[in-house]
Amino acid sequence: MSSRIFPSLQQAIEQLALGTVTAIQLTEEVLANIQATDGEGALAFTQVYAKWAREQAAASTQRRTAGEELSPLDGVPVSVKDLFDVQGEATTGGSRVLADAPAAGTHSEVVNRLLEAGAIIVGKTNMTEFAYSGLGINPHYGTPANPWDRASRRIPGGSSSGAAVSVSDDMSLGAVGSDTGGSVRIPAAFCGLTGFKPTARRISMAGVLPLSASLDSIGTIARDVASCVALDGAIADAPLSLTIKNLADAHFAVPQTVVLDGLDAEVSAAFAQAIATLKEGGAQITEIPLEELAELASINATGGFTALEAWAWHKSLIAERGEGYDPRVVSRIRRGEPLGESDRQQLVSQRADWQQRVSSKIQQYDALLMPTVPFIAPTIAELEADEDLYFRVNGAALRNPSVINFLDGCAVSLPCQAEGQAPVGLMVAALPMQDETMMSWALEIERGLNAKSQ
Repeated sequence: MSSRIFPSLQQAIEQLALGTVTAIQLTEEVLANIQATDGEGALAFTQVYAKWAREQAAASTQRRTAGEELSPLDGVPVSVKDLFDVQGEATTGGSRVLADAPAAGTHSEVVNRLLEAGAIIVGKTNMTEFAYSGLGINPHYGTPANPWDRASRRIPGGSSSGAAVSVSDDMSLGAVGSDTGGSVRIPAAFCGLTGFKPTARRISMAGVLPLSASLDSIGTIARDVASCVALDGAIADAPLSLTIKNLADAHFAVPQTVVLDGLDAEVSAAFAQAIATLKEGGAQITEIPLEELAELASINATGGFTALEAWAWHKSLIAERGEGYDPRVVSRIRRGEPLGESDRQQLVSQRADWQQRVSSKIQQYDALLMPTVPFIAPTIAELEADEDLYFRVNGAALRNPSVINFLDGCAVSLPCQAEGQAPVGLMVAALPMQDETMMSWALEIERGLNAKSQ
């Protein structure tokens, strides 16, 4: 892993604008980090576009020299998850069963928008097969290790596992992933990064391999809020314009049902300290019951939208190549086999009713606060060795983030651990299309937490 003098995405934007660094220099740095023999590049990426990245960097440097940059992001190296179409190659979704699939005829909309902004796409990142787990373990391409306590080989979180590690190890300055039940926020939390899950409708899913159309969203992972917002601005239909907030004006809510259950000691301590820090900064924080959160387990007891919609997409492929899937993934997809249109209609109805009731209780608050994940990252080995443990830990990892996907809301995970401690995520969340206000508050929360740690 490279030293932390490497710039964040936002710092790179500023340095490129000043001319103190070039796209070529940044690109050579990240490519060197990908190739480092003591690094995780071979596990974090399924494809590395070294030649293409250098071509993009040269073109960006020429544009900057001529004063013709395409956007502030012009020249910034980024990665994309292995479910975004890149013209001329198969989109494999972290699986071997699609390795010989037809090559994509065009780029996905997200890749197009990144290229139009001048961002340099250095590669496709590894992921849980077909994005169907929050742990990041992949038996086909291997599992990149969490940057914290790397000797223990802890999980990076998923499903956007390689996305997070590409940022943590300075193999990209920002990563675009997907989030159906926490797949951007979970790896961000485990790896000590910032992960932004926007309201789904803000970013086009065209050319993206789906998991569950009802819940899928596209999000960003970077080192801080400003970097996530800058990357989001290139791929969203409309960029966010953050406003200055003051913690003394904030009124946040902490739900008491489900989301605080079973916290391990590290997460409990970090979350309590984060709340105390925000209160010291003047924020009003109210504990609210929000009993509706307890209903989600029964609503989704048969697998919910994810199993139903994943089965519809995968059933013919499983019939032909089911033995090639990760057994832990295909078993979850098969939960959707008995579900039909009546189950879908019931889910749609239950979700709409649940959303209405939850919205009425939280709309008065500036944001919800909760731990992103209730525990620090366990080791890869212990989860690979015990299937029952794998599924219990996976369910627990997805529990809190998936609340926001079901709400169709927006959320961001911010690192909140003390210096030198295991990474812990603080999730800041809000109702649909409140992204701009929520991320403005996240920026102020980040400032408050950073000030406390200095």
